Amino acid sequence: MSDERPEKPLPELRASDADRDRVVERLRDAVAEGRLDMEEFEERLEAAYKSRTYAELEPLTRDLPSAGASAPLPAPAPFAAPAASGASGVSWPARIGGRASSATGIAVMSAFQRKGAWTVPARFDAVAFWGGGELDLREANFAEREVVINCIAIMGGIEITVPPGVEVEVRGFGLMGAFDQRDTPGPPEPGAPRVVVMGLAFWGGVEVKVKPPKNPPRGPSLEKRL
Repeated sequence: MSDERPEKPLPELRASDADRDRVVERLRDAVAEGRLDMEEFEERLEAAYKSRTYAELEPLTRDLPSAGASAPLPAPAPFAAPAASGASGVSWPARIGGRASSATGIAVMSAFQRKGAWTVPARFDAVAFWGGGELDLREANFAEREVVINCIAIMGGIEITVPPGVEVEVRGFGLMGAFDQRDTPGPPEPGAPRVVVMGLAFWGGVEVKVKPPKNPPRGPSLEKRL
């Protein structure tokens, strides 16, 4: 009959300084990864240095994955196409937001044009002096839900084209000139942007027109200048 004592279960074995250091290092990694806050870290750190056996050390990292591991990602939600917001079939919320790359258009005895897939800033300043400017918003995105286009037309003209469904308000003043809203865009569609046109026309004109887009909107993209 053997007189050897049965081997102790692992949790009852005494922990070494190296064992405690490994646990502390894992706790530090967990703080850096955002898995533990400082209060939890300090509590577990104190417990780690006081631990004498594996049974006392093991619970301190039981709920932490191994270093460098990532938690499994949740299953992706079923894809749903953006809902159209109105009769035009446009998903307006998808076209609002983003950073505008241009906030000014100036034509002095020349012309400027903004059209295609560009982003209208919260405020756009347009100046035409003995020249002309064209702002086409039919395929544009909008930095904010409401944008302001400030027009100064002196012996020149500025033409603004908006798509149906957009809310338009014209506040400009004409002095021997005119602010002319040729068409009405119809009832504003849910989520559609609001365009406020203001400024001064002196011996010149600012005209707002409504036309359907030629091409489907392509989302935020580069500004095209001609």
